Amino acid sequence: MQRVVMPWDAVSWTVLEDNGSPVGAVDRFLGFLSSSEKSPNTVKSYAHDLKDWFCYLSGRGLAWDEVTLEDVAGFVAWMRLPPQGRDGTVAVLGEQAHHCGASTVNRKLAAVASFYRFHAGHGVKAAGVLRAIQAPGRGYAGTAFRPFLHHVTGRSPRPRLAVKVKASRPLPRVLTVTEAQAILDACGHLRDRLLLEA
Repeated sequence: MQRVVMPWDAVSWTVLEDNGSPVGAVDRFLGFLSSSEKSPNTVKSYAHDLKDWFCYLSGRGLAWDEVTLEDVAGFVAWMRLPPQGRDGTVAVLGEQAHHCGASTVNRKLAAVASFYRFHAGHGVKAAGVLRAIQAPGRGYAGTAFRPFLHHVTGRSPRPRLAVKVKASRPLPRVLTVTEAQAILDACGHLRDRLLLEA
């Protein structure tokens, strides 16, 4: 990855090949994001995720515009490996914890999907590999779940990621007894204390 300063002083990022030249497809996409006035941190995040994608493709001799769904699934497994095990020179024990959590994997897959959506407008056929069509109102275990504002989208199918890792939601943090007591002691009115204690 390389930081780039545009002629109009905007900051962007690019991904470089081993010889130091920019990866053309990534450079066009990141340039599009910068021109669309995306935050430099957003562009940097996309650059980092696409660097991982192109490292994976390079290690397997895959062309970025000819990937299959199996290649994307292999990318998920590759991200879960520790960095030392990604090139295949170090054996990884099966009971070892995943290197990337589910939310990180899904974020990287979303970045790769955005990259391919951009290139779909330029005729890259592999872009459709990362998208699947989900029938409307079929959200939870085949039930007829209707999301909020369902009436706006009607019955049109919605695109979604074809490969996604199930992520568990983090549990909410609970106040300790000391923290709860500090809040109660800070109440200036009896009414406020009554509302908090109820």
